[in-house]
This record gives sequence, C-alpha cells and structure tokens, in this order.
Amino acid sequence: PPKPKAETAASAVVQVSPDEKKYAETATQAKVAAGAVAGALGLGMVGVSGDVASMLGLTSLAGVAGYQTVWGVTHALHSPLMAVTNAVSGLTAVGGLELMGGGIMPNNTATGLAAVATAVSAVNIVGGFRVTERMLNMFHREGIDPPNCDKLYALPVGVGVVGGLLAQDPAMAYTAAGIACIGAIAGLASQKTARFGNALGVTGVATGIAATVGTAHASMATIAQMTGTLGVGGLVGYLVAKRMQPVELPQTVAAFHSLVGGAAVLTAFSAVMAAEDINTMLAVSSWAGAAIGGITVTGSLVAFGKLHGIMGSAALKLAGKNQINMGLSGLTLASGALMCINPDLGVPCLLVTSAASGALGWHMAASIGGADMPVVITLLNSYSGLAICAEGFMLDNALMSVVGSLIASSGGILSYIMCVAMNRSLANVILGGAWAAAAGPAMVFEGEAVETNADATAAALSMAKKVIIVPGYGLAAAKAQYPLAILVKKLTDEGVEVRFGIHPVAGRMPGQLNVLLAEAGVPYHQVLEMEEINPDFKNTCVALVIGANDTINSAALEDPNSAIAGMPVLEVWHSKQVIVMKRSLGSGYADVPNPVFFKENTNMLLGDAKRMCETLNTKVNALYE
Repeated sequence: PPKPKAETAASAVVQVSPDEKKYAETATQAKVAAGAVAGALGLGMVGVSGDVASMLGLTSLAGVAGYQTVWGVTHALHSPLMAVTNAVSGLTAVGGLELMGGGIMPNNTATGLAAVATAVSAVNIVGGFRVTERMLNMFHREGIDPPNCDKLYALPVGVGVVGGLLAQDPAMAYTAAGIACIGAIAGLASQKTARFGNALGVTGVATGIAATVGTAHASMATIAQMTGTLGVGGLVGYLVAKRMQPVELPQTVAAFHSLVGGAAVLTAFSAVMAAEDINTMLAVSSWAGAAIGGITVTGSLVAFGKLHGIMGSAALKLAGKNQINMGLSGLTLASGALMCINPDLGVPCLLVTSAASGALGWHMAASIGGADMPVVITLLNSYSGLAICAEGFMLDNALMSVVGSLIASSGGILSYIMCVAMNRSLANVILGGAWAAAAGPAMVFEGEAVETNADATAAALSMAKKVIIVPGYGLAAAKAQYPLAILVKKLTDEGVEVRFGIHPVAGRMPGQLNVLLAEAGVPYHQVLEMEEINPDFKNTCVALVIGANDTINSAALEDPNSAIAGMPVLEVWHSKQVIVMKRSLGSGYADVPNPVFFKENTNMLLGDAKRMCETLNTKVNALYE
C-alpha cells in the first residue's frame, strides 16, 4: 500500500528550548510557593487562630506529606493505591462513632444516622483493604518472590488496637494512626514494600477506631452497638471484595467512593441535629461535608453505572449544561450562606445542599464519556478526601482532617497524572469536553490498511527475538488476559523476549491493566511503563497491539493540528513490524484517525481479542512442535 501522505500541510511543532522550559518550571514553583505563603499569612490577618489554625496546620502538613509520597508510587501500583486510600477513607467511621448513642439501639434520628454512617464506613474499610490484599497477591511471582509472612503484621495491628482501647486521651493514638496512614501510601512505592504499606494502613485505621471507642466514655450497651455496627459493615465489605472479579475493579472502587460520600453527608446531618448550638465552624464544615459528600455520592454512582454497563458510556449532552452546573452550584452555595446567617435552619439548608450537590455530581459525571472514567475515579477519590477533611473540622477531629487531606492530595495527583497522559486539562475533563479543537486543518492520511491472519501473526511472533505487547481497554473488555498470558509464557519458554508497554490511561482506572495481567500470571517485571518501553521499540521485531487505539496514535506526534497533538503515546510504529489486533478499523475515543494503521510496517488482525489470542496459542504451539 502507498505511504500515508498529508493533503494539508501542517505547521511545524513549536520547539521549546531547555532554558525556556527550566525558566517556566521555576516560575511556576515560585508562584505556587508564594501563593501558599501568602494564603497562610492572609488567614492569620483575617483572624484565624487557636484550634482552627492548628487544624489547618496539621491538614496542610498532611497534604504536603501526601503530595511527596504519592509521587513515589509506581504506576503499576496505582490501583492498589486507590484501594488503600478507599479503605483509609473509611475513617469516616470515627465521626459516626463519636455521634452514636442511645444504648444497644439508636435513640433518635441523629444517633441513627451516625450508626448508618459507621456501618457504610466499615464496608469501605474491610472491602478496601481486602481488595488491596487480593491485588498484591496477584503480583506475587511464584518461584521468584520469597514466601509472604503477612501474619507477622498482626503485631502492629494488635498493639494499635489494644493501645487505642486503653488510651485515656485519643490525641497520641490519632497521631500514631495518622503517621501509619501516611506510611501506607509510602509503602506502595514498590512491590517489595507494598504489603507492608497495606499493613500500615490497617494499623492506622484500626488504631484510630479503637482510640475513638476507648475514649468515648459510652455505656456498655452503646459500645455493643458500635461493635455490632462495625461488624455488620465489615462483613458486607469482606463479601463484596471476595466476590469482585479483577475486571470489575474500577466500578468497585467507584462504589466504595459513594459510600464515603454518603457517610460524610449522614455525619453532617447527625452533627447538626445533635448540636445544642450551631456555631459558624459547625455550620461551614457541616455544609462543606454535605456538599462535597453529595457530589461524591451521585458522581460515584454514575461512574459505577457506566463502568458496570447499566448506563450508557456516552457523555450526556443536555442543552445549556454549563448553565445547569452553575445554577446547581449557586443553589449549593446559597444554602450554605443561609445556614451561616440563620443556624436554626441548619437541617433544611443541609437538605437543599445535599439535593443540589447530588444533582450537580450526577450531571457532571453523566456528562463525561466512559473513556474518561480513569480521571473521574481519581477525582472522586480526591473529593472523598475533602469530605473527610470537612468532617474533621466539623467534629474537631485531627485524625479525620489529616487523613482527608492525605487522600485529597493522593486523588488530585493521580488526576493530574491522568490528564497529562492525555494532554488535557482537568477542567476540560470535568466539564465534559473532548480534546481541544485543532488550531488548523488536520492532516488527511491516505492509504489502505493491510489485514493479516492468525497464521501469519503466529509465524511472526515465533520467529521474533524481541516482542512488545501493548494492551488497551479492548483487552480488558474481551477478558483476553488469560489466553494472552499463556501465549506469552510459551513464547518466553521458547526464548523470545516478551515485554509489555502500558500507557498511563489504558483501561478504565489507573493501573487496571497491570492488575489484570498480574492476575492472569504475567510477572510484573515484564510489564513496563510508557517512558521505560518507548526507547526500545526501535530494537523490537514485533509490536503486538491488543485493543488500544488513541494510546498508539502517531498523529499525536506527527500532526500539530491533530485533536490529540502533544499527547504522549506508545511509539509502536518504530518497531520492525506492527500487528494491531482490534475488532474493527474504527477510531478510538478521541475520534481521530490513526495513521499507524496505514503504515507500511503495520498489519491489522481484526477480531475478538480473546478468541484471537486463543487461536494464536493453537497456531504458535503447532509451530513449535
């Protein structure tokens, strides 16, 4: 077939010199630092002091600690990271426990809401840690990695629980719990320390909850209610995590996010109902908890629906959607202002806040396409942290503010990483936009895609010395990881060097494909990130692309007027031969034609990924007999 050619000339890509790039980076750092210092000083000038200032200080320090630790987490462990932060966010249970009462059963609406908040938080705690454990077990390489000795981690957990129950004051127990939760994220920096990180998370949450119960000074009947509520919620979380299939991980995480938001909303209502006097701090923080929690609940439920297939993945496009968002945001803010002016209207204002913010979360999430769910999930993770942080200020609980800030920074950084990987702004994704409009007419590529078959592909793989496999969401959707893992093992056993290249936004959740491949038995040392694998394509015999499109689209680098211009991609076209396995020749989510399909060294292997991988297994085995 003829080489692709551009009918419309495109302007040259503007090159930025290293000096200019360094100046821009330094200027940004200087502005951020100056803004942070000015913000802190400004709060002092307007009268923020005492306990509020101390809480803000702890929250800020936790945010900085979270910022530093999250950047150290390897991409392959982003899914376990989100599961751990999901579990840690279950410390909303601390707020529920503080407000519980009435004996063996709640005695009024406030204590009833607190009990429900505690139960749903427990679902998150046990479910999140169990999901993390399952994922880390998938990464364990039998015969290569040493045996696990996780039972020993019961020691710090036991010390935390006993110490928390015996504490006279929760302050130091909360400090230990907060440090352990920060350590949990730091532990996920590598495969070697990930299990310890998960154990630290369990230790932190268990210590915090034990200290809350131990210092509650409640009757034995109320303590029995607390224990029973935690137990029921924990059992539900365990069962959900046990039944979850690896391909269902994104929607499971989204569902857990909704529970955090729901717990924050319920706790806000409970705190306002139980208060004898609603001061400004309680009014503002309870409103913030209800507002952020409301967005988190409905946004997470929409994400769950889209990922689980019970809602269409296409973006909702209502007329005047920006005006709808602005109107709902205005109503949410107005209800908060009214609550501060007239605290006696606390409960009605919270009802309006929850309804308006819930509608806002639903509309914004529904207006985002299914392929942008990785960003939505990480953003909701950040929102859940903000809701917990608000709850901490509401109840004057330092642990909740610290953990909330930690989770908010974690989700925010992951959202940023996803957006950079798509060369899009966070606002563009949140507001339901697509890739930015091109500055000029895009290049038009001519040529004819050349199809191949399983026999030729099997022969090419068998004769290759080096193979790089690039999976996309199509692999997960077809559940092709299992026959693919068998194919990779056969080729590896026959002396072929096989590795994987993973794009940061491949799949429907950060790190999802890493988990799926690990679950199928692919050793994690064969799975590399985009930055690591890209230089090696030029020395690769065959690049096998399975269910990926936009993440390998060369127009991102070749056409400055393309809608995805500047997006980092896996440069498979530098391989000696490229074989693209997908259902059809259609464009990806960005709806941008892919010139890789028309290149001279590319062949298209069309069909269902799972069935095609099974066929390749048969063909490859036959060639080696």
